Amino acid sequence: MSTPPKVNHQRRNLVIGTAAAGGAAGLAAVVPFVDSMMPSERAKAMGAPVEVDIANIAPGERLTVEWQGKPVWILHRTKEQIDSVAKSDDLVVDPGVEQAQQPSTLTGNKLRAQKPEFFVAVGVCTHLGCSPVFQAESDRFYCPCHGSKFDLAGRVYKGVPAPLNLVVPDYVFLSDSKLLIGTDKKEG
Repeated sequence: MSTPPKVNHQRRNLVIGTAAAGGAAGLAAVVPFVDSMMPSERAKAMGAPVEVDIANIAPGERLTVEWQGKPVWILHRTKEQIDSVAKSDDLVVDPGVEQAQQPSTLTGNKLRAQKPEFFVAVGVCTHLGCSPVFQAESDRFYCPCHGSKFDLAGRVYKGVPAPLNLVVPDYVFLSDSKLLIGTDKKEG
């Protein structure tokens, strides 16, 4: 019977050490590559969906976030503010919400919202691109540049320079406290 060959422990340790170092170096090279495939802050601002925590928006308050370089408003409407939308039907150009200024799933929805209490809109006047101000006491948005007015569903009033309703972007509720603006589909 022959004796088993002697194990060269020094050589074995060198092979294991070299393999471990090579694996670590390979991983170190892959991480930046994978990270580079994630959208940059600039790319996110240019159109990637934006996740927003809406848990701390009290009824009657508005939060403004940036998406595609534009302000997007999230208004947590009170019951009275929701009721004010129906009261403005005779004052607005598009009471039936037929203009294509919102996702098709909201066409005909007078509140222009997936959930009545949350109104989401691009905060840019459809006249010349100014940013209207929220006038809670008047239940409307008012553009000080040329006097355009919008109700709390973003529907444009009659007899003002703005020709169209405020734009409602695609969005989806990820949960009761999270909103994803810029897509109509949940990620994952």
